[in-house]
Amino acid sequence: MPGIIFVVSAPSGAGKSTVRSNLLRRLPDMRFSVSFTTRKPRSGERNGIDYHFIDRQKFEHLVRRGRFLEWEKVHGEYYGTDRGPLQKAREKGKNVLVEVDYKGAASIKKHYPDAVSIFILPGSLAELKRRLRKRGTEDARDVQARLKRARLEIARAKDYDYIIENREISLAVRQLEAVILAERCRKSRVWNRIGPQQKW
Repeated sequence: MPGIIFVVSAPSGAGKSTVRSNLLRRLPDMRFSVSFTTRKPRSGERNGIDYHFIDRQKFEHLVRRGRFLEWEKVHGEYYGTDRGPLQKAREKGKNVLVEVDYKGAASIKKHYPDAVSIFILPGSLAELKRRLRKRGTEDARDVQARLKRARLEIARAKDYDYIIENREISLAVRQLEAVILAERCRKSRVWNRIGPQQKW
């Protein structure tokens, strides 16, 4: 059976990276699809772990080669999902977590209709604004641009299979874990894998 692709989206500053890193510690068999980006690393981010940080010329070269399953320009920087590793992991039956925006999520769903999409909501826009300011990586104009985009992204949350409200990190992590474990136990996935092989 092919692995399950779990697509996670959230507005910038909603805490998806923190939720993701905590989740991967709880589910070490889950693979994370490391995206490519042209933006600079933030404090604590590691190349090849959080993102593959590359320049625009290299990114555009990879676009021309068809390397990306999906790619998008967000807040002036490019982000793309590497097609090869995701497909190989899926073919080996590994479950993969992918972080993309709502356009990327829609694109992945077109390629993989059985992918499971999850949207992480911030507790409120006021909380999101506080987190963005606390992060200290954007000036006031950038914060306002991210809040404007957040409203657009939140309006698309209804298109996702699941919505998690991130008011408290540990609860959001447990909820995301619950979604993943439930999807692993979905009747169609389990029965198709073991049912025909067993003499019940």
